[in-house]
Amino acid sequence: MTSTSVPIGVTVNGTDHEFAETLTVRELLSRLELPTQGIALAVDGAVFPKSRWGEPVGRGWQVEVLTAVQGG
Repeated sequence: MTSTSVPIGVTVNGTDHEFAETLTVRELLSRLELPTQGIALAVDGAVFPKSRWGEPVGRGWQVEVLTAVQGG
């Protein structure tokens, strides 16, 4: 019996991505060359705390990377 890897599809900031292997949230940010400091993450519209960034990314997640912007 042959095992077939099913790609993991995830949307980050409105752009679809597929990965052949399971990634943690931290690895996802690194792979996409996104910052890991000074940001907040939302997954499917809910805040995703940094304490959970070691967890695997789920199929179909909608991830938003939010950065603080100074203004006046």
